[in-house]
Amino acid sequence: MSAGEENGEQAMTATGAAEHAGPLPPASLYRAADLSAMAFTTTDDLEPLQALAAQDRAHEAIRLGTSIATRGFNIFAIGQGDGRISESIKSLLTEAAAQRMAPNDWVYVNNFAAPHHPLAIALPPGRAPAFDTAAVQLLDDLRAALPAVFESEDYQRRRGAIDSSFHGQAERAFEALGTKATAKGVAILRTPMGFAVAPTQDGKVVTPDEFATWPEERQRTVRETVGQTEKELEETLRSIPRIEKERRDAVRALDRETAKVVIDQAIAEASSPFVDLPRVIEYFAAAHADLLENVHLFLETGTQGPEGMPAGLRIGTSFDRYDVNVLVSQPADGHGAPVVEELHPTLSNLVGRIEHLSVQGALVTNFRMIKAGALHRANGGTLIIDARALLTEPFSWAALKRALVQNHIAIEDVAQFIGLTTTVSLEPDPIALDCKIVLVGERLIYYLLAELDPDLERHFKVLADFDDDMPRSLETEAMLARMVATVARREQLRPLDHGAVARVVEYAARLSDDSARLTLLMERLRDLMAEASHWAATAGHDAIGRDDVERAIREQRRRVARPEERSREAILRDIALIDTTGERIGQVNGLSVLSLGAHAFGRPSRITARVRAGGGRILDIEREVKLGGPLHSKGVLILSGFLAGRFALDAPISLQASLVFEQSYGGVEGDSASTAELLTLLSALAELPVRQDLAITGSVNQHGDIQAIGGVNEKIEGFFDLCHARGLTGTQGVLIPQANVQHLMLRADVVEACAAGRFAIHAVRHVDEAAALIMGQPAGARAADGTYPEGSVNGLVEAKLRRFATLRRNMEGGPAAEAEERQ
Repeated sequence: MSAGEENGEQAMTATGAAEHAGPLPPASLYRAADLSAMAFTTTDDLEPLQALAAQDRAHEAIRLGTSIATRGFNIFAIGQGDGRISESIKSLLTEAAAQRMAPNDWVYVNNFAAPHHPLAIALPPGRAPAFDTAAVQLLDDLRAALPAVFESEDYQRRRGAIDSSFHGQAERAFEALGTKATAKGVAILRTPMGFAVAPTQDGKVVTPDEFATWPEERQRTVRETVGQTEKELEETLRSIPRIEKERRDAVRALDRETAKVVIDQAIAEASSPFVDLPRVIEYFAAAHADLLENVHLFLETGTQGPEGMPAGLRIGTSFDRYDVNVLVSQPADGHGAPVVEELHPTLSNLVGRIEHLSVQGALVTNFRMIKAGALHRANGGTLIIDARALLTEPFSWAALKRALVQNHIAIEDVAQFIGLTTTVSLEPDPIALDCKIVLVGERLIYYLLAELDPDLERHFKVLADFDDDMPRSLETEAMLARMVATVARREQLRPLDHGAVARVVEYAARLSDDSARLTLLMERLRDLMAEASHWAATAGHDAIGRDDVERAIREQRRRVARPEERSREAILRDIALIDTTGERIGQVNGLSVLSLGAHAFGRPSRITARVRAGGGRILDIEREVKLGGPLHSKGVLILSGFLAGRFALDAPISLQASLVFEQSYGGVEGDSASTAELLTLLSALAELPVRQDLAITGSVNQHGDIQAIGGVNEKIEGFFDLCHARGLTGTQGVLIPQANVQHLMLRADVVEACAAGRFAIHAVRHVDEAAALIMGQPAGARAADGTYPEGSVNGLVEAKLRRFATLRRNMEGGPAAEAEERQ
């Protein structure tokens, strides 16, 4: 150590030891709320907050994300899990969406050219229901008008004429052929196998036996005649299908001509409201052509579909091909974009699905069974999704990224991804995507996703980081009071009076673990207010009072206090050994915090040290048995740096020490016990007893400065509860880092005990100050001659370390070292 460093440490040590001015005053232990500037009787008199309170950074980020239309500027809102972020930002998103024009309606219609590929049509907002109504009315009109026109006298007469004309052609051809065959001496016979030609004599058919008796020349002539007649018969028979086809074509032409008048009029009436929409007009034109080709569908009787299917579903029936599937429809006024929150973002809930219906063992579907997903419903507006829920659903995160990359929504089926079905399904037209995505999650989820998925930054360029707390001032206390009023109205709770609001504000400071800040995590405050409203109702109070809030706090703690009470009971029954009176060498009461769920409580722990001459190693037993975490091990290693820097000035430190948390059967993490461990070592080296009626918490650096730690309120209250259970003596107390004084928001009973002198909180800045207080001896500053005052803590420690160094040299060097020592 250089002279400058040594002189600096001397000054720091002397100053640190001299600055301790006794226990903290009660005013430093609890900061009461100051709402004196607010004139109200209950929260009913306060104006509610309409926007996010004290969240300017997040507010500006959301405003930026909602105002930029460029792709990729979606929003990822992060904060504490109980911050109710999605509820907090809905008002902002709704406000921004209200300024936008309503997005298009979307419908699916049948693709008559390729039915497996339904067509998506965009319509102005509010027009889709009218389109659907027009399609339904069209079908109703045609179902009534077409059968009537085909039953008319004019149609029946013209149809009869066609049938008679073509039927007469076939009859006349057969008659002519029969007459010609008779003249040639043969006859055309109808047999079960078809038609046959046979010779005749005297008007009768000749049998094969009789025909065999005829002269050979006559037989040859008749065979030639029969063959010629058979050819003519075959030609006549071949002409009958052609005649029938000509008849059907004539009938079909008549049907088209007859139906065209009705269909033209019906289509004209149905499409007239949509002349400004070319895609709709194109659809009606395609439907017109298909109707002309399928007029027979309207002439068939019965409305029942496939067996077992209700007619109302019309899946696979005659007329569903002309229906309109309204996928998404917006208000007709044309103002305001949707804000949708998807709580269960499965793949189908996100991008839509194609449903199937089992009919006679087969799965059937059509375009009418296409269902919208959250992206469809939020298209043109904003979609809010919980990030954790999205990432835990298979395929959903990848599907969302695909939609953002392709800029359209394509309906995907998870069964096809994993090969569970080979059913032929539909391939609907993708729908153009114009949606602002807002993911909501905890900070850890965002940072992990940013580390593991480079696509996150590509698609979510706007980060809205919600603050967990805000600085405490008269203005922010007033703001929180209005937030309390807002929550009370929204949750329909009893109003809170002036004292109750002040207590909630103070509880908000306790939740933030800082008397100078107020929590913004309104979930815990809402729960407290709801329970306080219950107790107020039980007591018959019209408004929630401070006592009701106090009772709610007590009851909340009591419900979860079983582990805390069992831990304290083990100490009171001397199962876990913790002294709160007397003095012990090498033994200090450290303080730790145990967190079980939402409940955290302080628990004292006995820390002991044993020392002997050795190679300069401090053995951390917790680390050796792998119960100590890296932060705890770091704190122990810092002790070596402090001892070496202060006492090993002219020789290597010759210390072998062991440190342990007694009766600790779980993991130990954190460096908040490093000050207690250092004092334990100093006590063991100086052989000075440590007061057991004092506990200490705080981390220490290599220069001996005591640094702030977390959970200071719980640690103090944990030791206080133990001392209170055994009986307060007036000498008991806790040593905390000076930097933690600003965090104190202690329970009322602790503050009262300190005010009455039955308990004390001491704030210390340096380990020398703590050592003097806890060991009852001055720490001592190094004098100009390089020595510490005799009897001081540092002087006794250095003397012991010198003895250890001498002992070590003697053991390693033998007689030569002894002679050197005598000289």
